[in-house]
Amino acid sequence: MARLDAFLQLARETDGCSDLHLAAGMPPLLRLHGTLSPIRFHPLSRDEAGDLIDEILAAPLKSRFAAGEDVDFTYDGGELGRFRVNVFRKVGGPGAAFRVIPSKIPGLLELGLPPVVQRLTNERQGLVLVTGAAGTGKSTTLAAMIGHLNRTKKLNVITLEDPIEYRHASERALIVQREVGNHLQTFADGLRAALREDPDVIMVGEMRDLETIALALTAAETGHLVLGTLHTTSAAKTLDRIIDVMPGEQKSQSAALLAHHLRGVISQRLARTRNRRGRRAVVEILVNTPAIANLIQNRKIFLIPDQLRTGKAQGMELMDQALERAVKAGEIDPDEAFLFAEDKRRFRRFVTDPSMLPPLAVGGH
Repeated sequence: MARLDAFLQLARETDGCSDLHLAAGMPPLLRLHGTLSPIRFHPLSRDEAGDLIDEILAAPLKSRFAAGEDVDFTYDGGELGRFRVNVFRKVGGPGAAFRVIPSKIPGLLELGLPPVVQRLTNERQGLVLVTGAAGTGKSTTLAAMIGHLNRTKKLNVITLEDPIEYRHASERALIVQREVGNHLQTFADGLRAALREDPDVIMVGEMRDLETIALALTAAETGHLVLGTLHTTSAAKTLDRIIDVMPGEQKSQSAALLAHHLRGVISQRLARTRNRRGRRAVVEILVNTPAIANLIQNRKIFLIPDQLRTGKAQGMELMDQALERAVKAGEIDPDEAFLFAEDKRRFRRFVTDPSMLPPLAVGGH
């Protein structure tokens, strides 16, 4: 048993813990409901931190880390469960972040996602994107989507991940999970190979570069359902990113492909619950309608938020609308909703901590 396992066990057993952080010069830290909290332990020396991390690095990872690379992998602690790991160097010595991977793949309803997410998951062909900043639960949402397909449909589902977090045992579907750096070199390599493997659904863990985005669009165009993620914080920014990454002469063609084959965008944040003892996903939803497709084709992305604002009948919702609805339902912390909101004036009346509000100008309203 690795000495590190004692800290990982504490992380697993502590309610509301999502991550364990190790860094030379600091005691181990737990992220509890979004906030870092130190464990009652002495600050780790450079050697202590290095020894704890070294125990769980396989030989190829040790070589890469020794060569100066950051390394990403999944650590399987047996009864402790699985953890997504990033190991890095910083001023003062090595460090590592461990994401606690739930032992059970959650359902879409368990995550509190709106019914339209299941509808998008059931699409036969096209592109569905799950977006958000790092640590906003994109991997968990994708795992729930794959889990839904696995339980309900006879499909060949190929996932391309870096690293593999949730492990899916094939049920009705055939689930083929492939890991970047282990089974393939890049997401683009995996996409090219997947198109020769008779897939119905391809899940791309991260659409991080031009080649991967272009291949994902091609896969959607050729009759597959492609589920992917981007590190963007709204539906409109997601569409801008996909079009902007293309070379100038390909932007119009890419916009046309996106207009025709996009099915939806799920853009999410994790907000603390009202009692601050948990976090839940709050999502902005775009569903591709003829009106939105026309805006994408003509590259008038700046007008899309208006379509989301008025698209309730199609299951659409702006982030500010989703935040306000969750606050009124008593589901999330109103102070955090204020911090996340685009139009903060709309949320002033909900704030419980007056120090968060900017002072009003003399004579202001």
